[in-house]
Amino acid sequence: MRRFALMTALLVMVAASALTWTNVEATGVTAEAVGSANLRSLPTVEGELIGEIRNGTRYPVIGRSEFFPWVLLGRLDGLGAMGWVFQELVTIRGDLNVVPFSEQEVIPGQINEPPPSDDAPPSDDGDGEPTATLLPDVVVTSGNTPTPESIGEQATPTAEPTQIPGIVGTALGSINVRYGPGVGFQPLYRASTGEMFEVIGYHTQFPWVQVRFEDSPNGAAWISIDLLDIQGNLFSTQPISTTNFNDLPTLTPTPAMRASFNPVTGAEVPISDEFAALGDSLWDYIMSRNFLLGTERFGALFIGDLQTGEAISYGSEYAFSGTSINKIAILMAYFGVLDGAPTPAQARDIANTMICSENVATNRLLELVGGGDDLRGAEETTRFLRELGLRNTFITAPYHTTTERATSTPMPRPAEIPRTEANQETANPNPTNQLTVDEMGWLLTNIYECAYNEGGPLLEDISADSIFSFTPQDCRKMLYIMSENTVDGMMKAGMPDDMVVSHKHGWLFETHTNAGIFFTPNRDLVMVMALHQPGFLIFGEDSLPTFAHTSMRAYNYYNPETALDEPREGFIPPVDQCNYGVNDPIVQNLASSNFLSRNEPGLSFSPDLSPDLALTPTLRPTWTPAPDEIGAADSDD
Repeated sequence: MRRFALMTALLVMVAASALTWTNVEATGVTAEAVGSANLRSLPTVEGELIGEIRNGTRYPVIGRSEFFPWVLLGRLDGLGAMGWVFQELVTIRGDLNVVPFSEQEVIPGQINEPPPSDDAPPSDDGDGEPTATLLPDVVVTSGNTPTPESIGEQATPTAEPTQIPGIVGTALGSINVRYGPGVGFQPLYRASTGEMFEVIGYHTQFPWVQVRFEDSPNGAAWISIDLLDIQGNLFSTQPISTTNFNDLPTLTPTPAMRASFNPVTGAEVPISDEFAALGDSLWDYIMSRNFLLGTERFGALFIGDLQTGEAISYGSEYAFSGTSINKIAILMAYFGVLDGAPTPAQARDIANTMICSENVATNRLLELVGGGDDLRGAEETTRFLRELGLRNTFITAPYHTTTERATSTPMPRPAEIPRTEANQETANPNPTNQLTVDEMGWLLTNIYECAYNEGGPLLEDISADSIFSFTPQDCRKMLYIMSENTVDGMMKAGMPDDMVVSHKHGWLFETHTNAGIFFTPNRDLVMVMALHQPGFLIFGEDSLPTFAHTSMRAYNYYNPETALDEPREGFIPPVDQCNYGVNDPIVQNLASSNFLSRNEPGLSFSPDLSPDLALTPTLRPTWTPAPDEIGAADSDD
């Protein structure tokens, strides 16, 4: 039921993004089948099979699913949509991020035009009901349907094959070699296009073949049959019918790259055995979810105890796409250049950036940081991070106005593409928007220290001649607006629903991230997580439960008297329900010069804005969210 509710919410978000008619001339994006690929009426294997495309023809990509790795192909004659194809079965040329999101159903036998828009030219189809004719290289078929198990990683063949004896399978792209016949088994190796394997068996029930693999404990491994070009009679090899693979030899886990030092100063941060055990238990759980360092599907974790100062990270050597998590850095830079409280219009942009993750509003924040130039604003944000001593986290271009991804176009000059000490290859991070989990964790720690301890780098280490300066009130407002984030899934779902969490979310097709401060009853914690899987990372089955169960384990460790048995159901609201205007209470709070001006125990917040944020004696916020926080549609966006 939990998975259903979350996925329903995500599908509603997809539905909120209507397709705007785009042709290949406008986007420059095309798709060509690697070999052959099925066309379906909807972006799912449950959609009706309506045709097949084959290698040799490039089709315009006119839409894409926001949360599932499917693209919508247009007809070559420009007469509408042709069908949905699984993204990994085609070669995409061009920037897929410029293609609009869609949920259009393709009806066989009709001209499937996109839904009308306000700026679409008038239709003049006449009185008849035109029908579509399948193009010559589109073949209607009832077979060759990819199953969930056979969906893998695939790309255009490029490498020169080598010769090996026996029945041979040649990799059709960069593919996973797994320990068992299914995507749930651990990857053992990432094969390159053209690499060849000796096929020694096939499964009688699953579309997987067994290959000889000396580095496996039992000398064998498995590859999806759709990812290989098999030469020879496959059925002359050993048939395997068992579905129980619990007796496979235990793999030696990849050791965690654990760090327990401050990335700003480089100083060692002593950690207790108890805290180290907590970190290791969280990391063990993430690995049990098949996010393994040293493979293509992996994750990273930072956890810090804000009372003791202990902190530990795993996978901090990897750079991930900054997604919308780096809007935390932009928020900090924005407050750093503000002189006093933000105006109502500025406060509206802050709310729409941090709660709605709206990119147009974000770029307006960058414009102010950059003195009217959003590109310069991104560069100044990175300079601010460098002033704090952070070297691997940056944003050097404004955000694209239709996706979470920062973009390098259109801009008056080329964006900087920084090279850092982090691994900038494995997670395929955006070249202009990157983070590491340890640096994002320390960035949140700096905000907390500034807000509630009224100290730390933001108040003590920024040079006098810097354009950035902060007050504790600025920092408390940053945590306040992040606490109003209406995304209730990811790590927040692992906490009680009445607990204050100041967090930011962000995701791309293959990378999901979440970062926040968790004000639990017994301890304040900072946690940052990033999960990555090439091509597409599934929300409901993979990332959302992993985020929620990880944070729940941290909560239960510090709060055994109120421990949770399971994460909450959680909720991700539709994007069309998030739009703040200058009259919203949250916006008015941010724009008030009095709001959160004092850091004293015993105060309470009330709607007249005269009292301030209530803090317990342990300096833990206990504010009550303002009523009707999702309200007016009087935004200028």
